[in-house]
Amino acid sequence: MTIIRLGYVAMSTELNNSSPSQTMTYAQFQKIQDREAAIRKLERIAISNLENCLRLLKHNKGNEIHFFRFSSRLIPLANHEALEGWDYLSPIKKSLKQVGDFAIREKMRVDFHPDHFVLLNSPKKEILQASIQMLSLHVRLLGEMGLPITHRCVLHVGGGYDDKEKSLERFIHNWMYTPQKIQQTIILENDDTTFTLLDTLYLCEKLNVPLVFDYHHHVACHETKEWAKEWGRVVNTWRDSSLPVKMHISSPKSEKEFRSHADYVDVDWFFSFLNEVKGSTDQIDCMIEAKQKDAALFQLMERIRQRNDVELIDQSTFKLK
Repeated sequence: MTIIRLGYVAMSTELNNSSPSQTMTYAQFQKIQDREAAIRKLERIAISNLENCLRLLKHNKGNEIHFFRFSSRLIPLANHEALEGWDYLSPIKKSLKQVGDFAIREKMRVDFHPDHFVLLNSPKKEILQASIQMLSLHVRLLGEMGLPITHRCVLHVGGGYDDKEKSLERFIHNWMYTPQKIQQTIILENDDTTFTLLDTLYLCEKLNVPLVFDYHHHVACHETKEWAKEWGRVVNTWRDSSLPVKMHISSPKSEKEFRSHADYVDVDWFFSFLNEVKGSTDQIDCMIEAKQKDAALFQLMERIRQRNDVELIDQSTFKLK
C-alpha cells in the first residue's frame, strides 16, 4: 500500500491575519526619508512574516498536516540592488530558528518554490546571476532555520526562448556554473506551457535531480497523455533522496481557463492519478496548489473520508488500498 500525505501552499484561508508574505515595495521604501528607519521597517515586516509562518506551522500541527510550502516572500527587498550590503539575516535569526526548530520537532516536511523569475536556463548572464542570488537566499534561510537544504527548492526548467531544445541544453550548461550547494537544493517540475514531463525527465536523469510531477500541468502540456508509462522513471529520480516522492495536485479552474488553478481539488481528478500510481512507491507527498489553500485540503479530506478504497491515518494522510 502507498501512503499519501497532503500539504498546502504558503498561507491559510482559515487562519485570520496570518500572511507570511507582507511586503514593502521599493517605491514605498524610497518614500521614507530616513534610510535607516526604512530598513528597520523592512526588518519588522520580515519578523512579522516569520511569526505568522510559525503560527501556520502550529495551525498545521493542530490539524495533523505534516507538509507545507514556505512563502518565498518572507523578507521584502532582500536582494534589491539598492539595498546591497544590508545584513537582513541578523535581525531575524531568532525568528528563523524558532520556525526551523518547530518544523524539526514536529517532523514536518517543508520547502520553497522560488518565483517564476528564477531562470537557470536564461541566455542573459545578469538574469542567471540574479537567479543564483535568489536561490542563495533560500539556502541561507534554510540554513538559519537549521533545516536540511537537500531537495527543498522546486523550480521550473525556465523559458523556452523560441528554441526548446537549445534551452534544455542551456540549462545543463548553466547548471555547471551553479554552486554545488544550490544544486543540492533543487528539484525540477514539469510546467504547463513549454517543458513537459519528458523534457523535465531528460534533465532530471542527466543531472541526478528529483522530479516533482505536476499532474495538472501534464494534462495541459504533454507529448503523450500516457504519463503512467513514465511514472517509474519519475520515482527513480528520488532514489538518492532522503525525502519521499513529491507531486503537485490542482484542478483546472474551467475549460476556458484550463491552466488556472481552481479553488478546490476535484477528488475524482485526484484519484484518476492515484489509482495509476498506488503500489509504485511507499509514500507520495502531494502538495495541493488550490486557491483556497488549507481549506482545499480540508474539503478534499472530507471527500476522501467517504471513499472505501482508502485507509485513513490522520487528518491529512491516508493509505491507498
